[in-house]
Amino acid sequence: MAAAPCAFSPRGCRLFASAGSDGRLRVWDTAGSRLQHEFVPSAHLSAACTCLAWAPLEARQPLGKDGPQRKKRKSEGGEVDKQLDILAIGTAVGSILLYSTVKGELQSKLDGGHDSRVNCVRWHQESCCLYSCSDDRHIVEWNTQTCKVKCKWKGDNSSITCLCISPDGKMLLSAGRTIKLWDLETKEVYRHFTGHATSVSSLIFTTVKPTNESKPFDGITGLYFLSGAIHDRLLSVWQIRSDRKEKNAVMSFAVTDEPTFVDLTVSEVKEEPVKLAVVCRDGQLHLFEHILNGYCKKPLTSNCTIQIATPGNDGDSTPKPVPILAAAFCTDKQSLLLVYGNALQPIIEKVSLNTSESHICLVRDVQKVLSLRTDAAVTKVKTPAVNSDAKVLVPGIPGHSTAVKTPALGKEKKKNKRKPGETEESIEERLGALDIDVSKVKTPGGLPQTDSFAVLLVQGLESNDAQILNKVLNTRKENIVKNTVARMPMHAVIPLLHELTKRLQGNPYSASLMVRWLKSVLTLHASYLSTLPDLIPQLGMLYQLMESRVKTLQKLSRLHGRLFILVSQVAASQTVQEVPEVNQTAKLVYEDDSSEEEGSDDEMIADKDSDENWDEDEDEQSDEQEMTVEKEVNGDSDLEPENESEEE
Repeated sequence: MAAAPCAFSPRGCRLFASAGSDGRLRVWDTAGSRLQHEFVPSAHLSAACTCLAWAPLEARQPLGKDGPQRKKRKSEGGEVDKQLDILAIGTAVGSILLYSTVKGELQSKLDGGHDSRVNCVRWHQESCCLYSCSDDRHIVEWNTQTCKVKCKWKGDNSSITCLCISPDGKMLLSAGRTIKLWDLETKEVYRHFTGHATSVSSLIFTTVKPTNESKPFDGITGLYFLSGAIHDRLLSVWQIRSDRKEKNAVMSFAVTDEPTFVDLTVSEVKEEPVKLAVVCRDGQLHLFEHILNGYCKKPLTSNCTIQIATPGNDGDSTPKPVPILAAAFCTDKQSLLLVYGNALQPIIEKVSLNTSESHICLVRDVQKVLSLRTDAAVTKVKTPAVNSDAKVLVPGIPGHSTAVKTPALGKEKKKNKRKPGETEESIEERLGALDIDVSKVKTPGGLPQTDSFAVLLVQGLESNDAQILNKVLNTRKENIVKNTVARMPMHAVIPLLHELTKRLQGNPYSASLMVRWLKSVLTLHASYLSTLPDLIPQLGMLYQLMESRVKTLQKLSRLHGRLFILVSQVAASQTVQEVPEVNQTAKLVYEDDSSEEEGSDDEMIADKDSDENWDEDEDEQSDEQEMTVEKEVNGDSDLEPENESEEE
């Protein structure tokens, strides 16, 4: 989740303002970590605080619609001068609240400028103007005396996340995905800066006096400003030049995680090094010290890293880290104010700088500092006198109010002790002893009917039990999925979406089951999800997963079409090959007259040849028959060679 918005007051950082996740604004005294003010907006549940900004000392004039203020007496003048005044609070619905720390109440409200979440508010150093940016892609210039919009213009094609005003008050930096430098008088873009892949989360100028003031508009030439982005571990430093040739960052500072709070000592002399304090999301503080003198190729590492940890307990010698929430340089520039611990009850401590060591771990016993005092319990609820015949409702089956007689409680405990050889009571008998109609409660399986899947799902999400979650989420029935999602409590919707996102990245078979749950959650709980102001950072992984799947869907559909054509062609060729061969023998031949005339000559010749051959064969056969008849008559039959020799 995003870090809670917080800000130190000017003039020595005497106050520290923080907006917690509970919707309350708290102002702490940095000298003794005492709570000075606590403000609860009337619509804090629907309009959470998104950004804070203290008014500069010059702009603290009577604000709002209270009319002209009466003159302060001399005795009051010094007292009011010591106190700090206006704090601007941006909300998630587009309105801006002006809170007075002197009166301890809401001074005025600025409406009509933005349609969606306010991401950043910045005061002008000299005038009573306030600048704000929002997700609606517009920048608004407010007149805090009349509480009306002075000017409004479109700043970018996407949401604008950060603003910063130049030291001379003539230029304005706005940043979303790209950084733009605006001329406040003409509202025109003077320069573009690109180099961050994600949205910019912090902008701050690092120099006060320009290096060249010869040209009329070159009063800002030579100024350096610093920018940090979401999910980026590099802080980029940019230089504003008049020649417009330098478009890349001149140098960068390397940190261990995304920067959440940045403070620096502004250098008034060119040769004076800039001291930079960067608080990261992992709770570490990085200190840098560098002279801004042009281009540097390699990212600069921190001179010193500060961490805070608790001393180990008696049984465990491993210290536990304590996150640092914010840090600011004191007026002497040799010490730091550290805010660490819990955002609802932070600890503010002043620490002297010692950059000779590369890593410093401060051991602090947070439990002793935050010793909670338990006061005597004061209640206005009277405890009623309970009669002996009264029935007490105890936790039982979900959806049923079990009535148990109080006198029978002691006897039931004695009955639980079984003697050897005694049989155990069945569930039906136990339910009968609890005065529950078993016929209505029992299911065909014999178990009490409960919202078991919804209860098991919540228990699995809270305990992170993989066995319970697998049992519930691996169901394939649409009705069970819809009923379970409809009966689950609202606070379990976001953890369920996180669990579904994790499982969608796993086995494809498991992902197909998780899509059914995701569809039911987004359909049944869309109204609840639309009310969450930080829905996008919470479901960022799911958005990226769905976007990547949708991008590959088009490619898969094209591939599916080509494969379908190939498969259909192969199937068609196979069907052609499987057709049986056609019998080529003609069952009926029809010849017309023309074909008979053409073939008559050939047939006549063939007939003549056949007749001649037939006559020759018949003549030969008749001659042979006549010769045999003559021999038989004359007695001259052919004899075998043996008989011939005998006769001789």
